[in-house]
Amino acid sequence: MFGMMKNSLFGNTEETEYKLLSSEIKDGVSFEVRRYDGAKYAVVSSEGRTFDQVTGELVRKLLMYIGGSNEQAVAIGTAAPIIVTVYPRNDGVLSRRLVVAIRIPTSYQQEPPTPSDAAITVEDRPGMTVYALRQFGGFAAESEYRVEALRLTRTLGETAPFQRKQYFCCSYDPPLKPYGRRNEVWFLQEEP
Repeated sequence: MFGMMKNSLFGNTEETEYKLLSSEIKDGVSFEVRRYDGAKYAVVSSEGRTFDQVTGELVRKLLMYIGGSNEQAVAIGTAAPIIVTVYPRNDGVLSRRLVVAIRIPTSYQQEPPTPSDAAITVEDRPGMTVYALRQFGGFAAESEYRVEALRLTRTLGETAPFQRKQYFCCSYDPPLKPYGRRNEVWFLQEEP
């Protein structure tokens, strides 16, 4: 527990690097197209509960893992953002299936610690290109992410090549940061 708090309060956060492919403003909405390299992520998922009911619990599990609750008992530091994969229904409401992931910091990419919580897995995720809605603040809940996703959908239009069956809700800040928070919505670009 102390490792999680230490990471959240005093640790340096390693922001996931990306290549900026373009930065655009369309109808007053600012977004970027970014390319992220493949990497290892710690992942935990849930089915049956809503975004607001379960996200905090899943994020805490991952923060405990990176804070030292793992087989090697090593605090590995924090990487940002925490990425929540959501699956919207046709009406825009999110299904009760979530996948929460945090990138393993660079110094542990080759040999990440083994999770001691059976709910956590370490996955090799492929590189991806995303449409990223520029930052919005606050402690974002499902309703805020849905509004921003709708905004990005309308901005990109019907012909933009992105996956519509899932999107990413991203938070860059530790849970204890009270203001100046950074959140983003990402749409996964369909590869040709």
